[in-house]
This record gives sequence, C-alpha cells and structure tokens, in this order.
Amino acid sequence: MWYFRSPDVVFGEDALDHLAYLKGDQAIIVTDETMVRLGFVEVVKAKLAEAGLDCDVFDQVEPEPSLQTVERGAALMLEKKPDWIVGLGGGSALDAAKAMWILYERPDLAPEEINPLDELGLRQKARLAAIPTTSGTGSESTWAIVLTDTEEGRKIPTGAPECTPDIAIVDPVFAAQMPPRLTADTGLDALTHAVEGYTSTWHNDFSDGLCLKAIHVIFTYLPRAFADGGDTQAREKMHNAASLAGLGFINSLTAAAHALGHSLGAVFHVPHGRAVSLFLPYTIQFNVLAEGGRPTRYADIARFLGLPAADEKEGVASLVSAIRDLERRVGQPLSIHEALPDLTSGEFAARLDKLVDNAEMDATIVASARDLSTDDTHRLFEYAYQGKDVDF
Repeated sequence: MWYFRSPDVVFGEDALDHLAYLKGDQAIIVTDETMVRLGFVEVVKAKLAEAGLDCDVFDQVEPEPSLQTVERGAALMLEKKPDWIVGLGGGSALDAAKAMWILYERPDLAPEEINPLDELGLRQKARLAAIPTTSGTGSESTWAIVLTDTEEGRKIPTGAPECTPDIAIVDPVFAAQMPPRLTADTGLDALTHAVEGYTSTWHNDFSDGLCLKAIHVIFTYLPRAFADGGDTQAREKMHNAASLAGLGFINSLTAAAHALGHSLGAVFHVPHGRAVSLFLPYTIQFNVLAEGGRPTRYADIARFLGLPAADEKEGVASLVSAIRDLERRVGQPLSIHEALPDLTSGEFAARLDKLVDNAEMDATIVASARDLSTDDTHRLFEYAYQGKDVDF
C-alpha cells in the first residue's frame, strides 16, 4: 500500500489572485529580506488584505535555514496566532515555513524531532499556502523539509506527510526576476529531483509520469530561461516543471545524488541545486555498474528524451552525456574542483570523512538504485572532486 499526496495547485498567470479567496483572520508570511527588498512581500500582503486577513511578516529566513531560525519563527506564530501561514520564496523559505508551522501546532517538539513517522495533528490552528519564487526545489508541492544544524555542520532532511501545503500557488510572475546563475541552480535541482524520483527504488506508477514530464520540460526550456530571463514561456514552463518534479519525487524519493549533495552543501556551502546536480552524472554511472546488472530505468529516460538507448548501457551513456551537456550550457560546474576552485586536494581530503559521515546519515540514501558502502561513498566523492568517470 502506498499514498499519493499533493496540495491544491493553482498555476499559471495570475495564480496569485487566489490568495484573495482565502478564509481567515490572521496570516504570517515566512520569507527572507530579499523578497521584502524586491517588493514581493507587499504584493502578497495586498492580496491577503483583499481576503480580509491581517498580516505579519517573518523575514529572517537565511539560505539553508537553521534550527534556531525555525524556533524564532515558531515563537512569533505562537504570539500572533495566525490561521494562515504563507511561505514566500525559494526552497529555504518554504521549508522554514513548514517547520515553523509544525512547531506552532506542536510547541512540545524541537525542530530536529520532526519526522515522517509520528502523527502530528496539524491544522488545528492554521493551514499553509506555499508560493515559490524560484523554479527548482518544488517545496511548494512536497512535505520535505531540509534544515541545517549549524553546530554539527550538517543538513537534516526531514518532514512529515501532514505538512504538505494546503495550497501551492505556482505563479511565474516572481520567477521572472531570477538571475541566470539562480535559474541554472534551481532548474538543475528540479532535474535531479525528477531523475532520482523516477529511478529510486521507491518509484511507482503515480510518480513516474510526473518525473518524466518534468525531465522533458527542463531539457527543453532551461537553456531558454537561462539565456533570456524575459522568455515568459520558458519561465512558466520551468516553474511548472519544478512543481511537477516535486510532486514526483515526494511520492517516490530522491537518492544518492541528494545525499552527497546535501553533505557537500553543508560542509563547503555550495548552493543546494548546484551541489545535488553536480553528483547526478556520477551516481547514474555508479548505479548502472551494480553487480548482476539490475535494470536502473535510465534507458527509459533516455528513450523518452529521444536519445540512443538500445540497452541500459547505451541509455546511461546517452543520458549522462545529455545531462553534462545541459550543465555546460547553463554554466554548471561538472566537478567539485570546478565548483570550489580554491579548495586544494589536501583540504578536500581533510574533510572527506565528514562528507562521507554526513552522506551516510542522510535519509535520501536509502532509496538509491544501488547500495553504497562506506568505501563506495568515499570513492564517489573523490571521483566527483577529480571529475572522473565512475568505473566501480
């Protein structure tokens, strides 16, 4: 038995107008200072005012939100008692909004205690609307949360099915202002979600189509959105693709590229989408070399994209080549050394055990198409540092 979970999705031009139809008295917008500076918060506040909601703002969410930030936001909610929480921003703001909502409803919990196994009893106090301003994390479509433990220097992937947003408002108006680098990072994050969602050991019929569609849209429209931020069609398609990929992977699971990428991001502060997508070609190559030659489904993706894929080996080679070509077109580093050119091999080696420890504690690693030993994880990091094709 399996479950498919999804918010109500309002998408396309003027989707933001849906906020004017919310029923309630008090809202809190969870966001960051950039959203305030760009004027996005005022736009959302105006829509909420049309619905008759008074509004407070928590705008202190940082990239890779910390446990402490989540606790501060939840404290404000306990004071203001909102019946709507509105996450506005990239994945960090939306993830923080989910975690704050849980602690508002369950002040007996600490952020690190959030997990998918316990029944939380949400929606006694508030509901959640999620408004993405980047086209990548798909957090508006999922119950996943990624927080950062700053003391231990690691990311904590967590969440609970109950914290799936009630409403996802996928309006491309905000994404139009993303700069090229952010467009690339977030778009490749969505691609990694979709590829891993389709090929994880938890894949299923309900998530497969969403993942394949997202992959095709991203290959078609990411280069256009990167080259011309004013390409409204490309912006809308990429915004939709990020949400589709989110729906796909949250109803299957991501895998090793995310485990390694989370670790790299926590230790060396590489942006999330850049980190996880960097590892995607390496983990694909690793998975196809599993003993016994178990099918990995990468040839399916290659065929869907019209790439050569007479068998799994050819399909993997085609797909890895296509992903790396796409990454080059949008200025993505293909190795850790390219991503961190000032990081010496000695400095990297000194942090390698920490990288491996983080990856092995990451919940996403359990759904990888091939099991990873500690030695495998070490070698994958080393190969990714060097930019070397995986041969083990």
